[in-house]
Amino acid sequence: MADFKLSAQLDGHTADVRHVCYPSPDIIFSAARDCTVRTWKRISSSPPAFESSVATQGSEFYNSLTYLPPSSEYPDGLVVSAGSDTIIDVRNASATPSDNAERLLIGHARNVCALAVVPGGQYIVSASWDKTARVWSLRKWETEAILTGNDEAVWDVLPLDATTIVTASADKNIRIYDLRTVTAAQVAPRSTIYTSDVIRALCQVPKGHPSGADFASASNDGVIRLWKLSGQQVGELHGHESFIYSLATLPSGELVSSGEDRTVRVWRDFECVQTITHPAISVWSVSACPENGDIVTGASDGIVRIFSRSPERLASPDTLAHFNESVKSSAIPQQQVGGVNKEKLPGPDFLKNKSGTKEGQVQMIREENGSVTAHQWSMGQQQWINVGTVVDAVGSSGRKVEYNGESYDYVFDVAIEEGQPSLKLPFNLSENPYARAQKFIDDNELSQNFLDQVAQFIVTNTQGATIGQTSGDSGAPDPYGTESRYRPGDGNDSSKAKTIPQREYLEITAAKYEPVFKKILSVNSALVAAGRKDHSLNPPAQEVLAVVRQRLEAGQPIIDESAIKLISMMCTQWDYSDRLAPLDVLRCVAPSPIAAKFKSPDWGSPVQIAVSAALDDIPAGAQPNENCAMMAARTIANLFKSSEGRKLLAQHLEGQRAVAFFERVLGIGGQTAIGPFNRNLLIAVTTAMVNLAVLASREPGSISSSVQVRLLTALARILQKQTEAEVVFRALVAAGTLITVIGKTAPEARSLSSPISLSKDRATDARVKDIADECLALLG
Repeated sequence: MADFKLSAQLDGHTADVRHVCYPSPDIIFSAARDCTVRTWKRISSSPPAFESSVATQGSEFYNSLTYLPPSSEYPDGLVVSAGSDTIIDVRNASATPSDNAERLLIGHARNVCALAVVPGGQYIVSASWDKTARVWSLRKWETEAILTGNDEAVWDVLPLDATTIVTASADKNIRIYDLRTVTAAQVAPRSTIYTSDVIRALCQVPKGHPSGADFASASNDGVIRLWKLSGQQVGELHGHESFIYSLATLPSGELVSSGEDRTVRVWRDFECVQTITHPAISVWSVSACPENGDIVTGASDGIVRIFSRSPERLASPDTLAHFNESVKSSAIPQQQVGGVNKEKLPGPDFLKNKSGTKEGQVQMIREENGSVTAHQWSMGQQQWINVGTVVDAVGSSGRKVEYNGESYDYVFDVAIEEGQPSLKLPFNLSENPYARAQKFIDDNELSQNFLDQVAQFIVTNTQGATIGQTSGDSGAPDPYGTESRYRPGDGNDSSKAKTIPQREYLEITAAKYEPVFKKILSVNSALVAAGRKDHSLNPPAQEVLAVVRQRLEAGQPIIDESAIKLISMMCTQWDYSDRLAPLDVLRCVAPSPIAAKFKSPDWGSPVQIAVSAALDDIPAGAQPNENCAMMAARTIANLFKSSEGRKLLAQHLEGQRAVAFFERVLGIGGQTAIGPFNRNLLIAVTTAMVNLAVLASREPGSISSSVQVRLLTALARILQKQTEAEVVFRALVAAGTLITVIGKTAPEARSLSSPISLSKDRATDARVKDIADECLALLG
């Protein structure tokens, strides 16, 4: 079978092309970090030429897309795209950026990195860094099921049939789900396959493959593994030299892969039969046309390339020559090939006299001018192909930093955790920031959630630096064969980072345990002395309390329900003047799942207990204790830290109780406000409001419209009356997040325009002004 050769080179994106889709010979879709999705329509066949148009224009990176074929309702088909703004955009394939999307699917909390159509065309499935995959109904345009159980980001998702879905996770596990087992809109994995490295990509293995595999996975270790659905591994494909980012199946029954080693590789049975080197750092994505078997790639140089085995569909001789020259003139950073002893390398005659032994084999050659070139063996062409010059790239200063015996342009000190020693982060400007961030995470056994943060740290701290020449250099080749090469900072959104919608839940759990528990024991001694044994703590109860303190000080969750019952008793049954310390303990245990699940027949849920402790049994003529109200608000806020707590607050009655408490504190409804200018109380209340808004954003439908409207009214009151920067900032974050939920055209959202503008006009803090501008832009 003939080798693939360049068919067309599509230049239009200005940053990394992260995903490509090739549904038919006449159309290609590409998603990029220039915040666009492009449609490429074929306008001629030999040589192929494509016309480009922007289908979707956003404000953040696009990282994934898929395509729904034409139907009676959508004769042009639908292009589905998503990325770092977490929103899945569904629009007509012939749409332009000025057209409205057919649907915006909201539910994920972090970057959406993979999309796929479930066989049958009734559902799509998405994968996200928020550790979940979601199945979306195309009839109802909403989440049908959430695939749970992943401990880290879900990098890819593969629907094998209408009911079987496979996920690939950064926690190194492959999970298989049966959609027929959905319970309460969630699906737990039917089985889990444990692997040795982070899994980046999945694809279905064609029937008839000699391995008998059902699907393939690709990992950070550069190995493609073949699996049966039973979990049995039936083969491995070796050849890639770095991360593999993408897998696809060819109509011929072959597999194709792309990765961080600049290559696309074609696999027949268990062997690599062709290696296509690109003049870029990364080949992020590869897709195959099911009709003609051509492949399309998206790379870090922003170029979309098509390759074909058909002589009729090859690029013009000039385009082919330019591509080959770009590969040949590429610079390969020395750290990618390890130590090179120039004196022991063979000269150019080696290439004439020696053949390679396998596809993709690399041989270093010492040229007559002293430079070192890399050559790759092509089994199809039976010759060595020059794929670049090995260089020692340097930063703009021209000075290297030694770390662990190797030289780097930078070695950063990164403080991941307060109070812990900084970690060393080495980086060369020739590297992809995300690849180095991933290695940093793997080397230090950090959570995958740090990936984007670390990569952006690298980009920010190397902004403007280039892989350049020192003062003594002249005429050196472009390190990546094209002036649009990848540099840290290129193609990134230069605007300020967006805060809205808020995606993470906040908590207020810092505490000084010594005085809190000392106060509880003091009150207890007074109860014992007064003969009030019904509400005092006997020795066993004091032991339970001691265990609570130990676990809190150790940062461990509470696991004993009797402890929650004991704390609830003190909060509700002790005299009103003695409740502050028990309430402080209640808000500290609130993040524990067992606290959220607790429900007393006498005192109710944790929300009821907290509100009752703050507002009930107030002595005649006295006012509610502002600090007790603060602790109650902190308790509600902290409940959102566990999934059980979020389920509790998603109950309509509990959501109403929480908002009613906020209204009481703010004086909405005719009563006097509690601590109208108490900063700590208002920060606690607005923190709880933020979390309620985040829940509404992350899980559409979880918070009723009536609760959302009441919450917006309460936020408007804060924005009208408060000037304290942190209070106003949190209120704006909550308001903006809710606007993204209910939509800018909703009357309740529009009514916020005046309070938001007022808060901006009064603000002296730049952060408040910025977030107010974000909110107003949402309403614009």
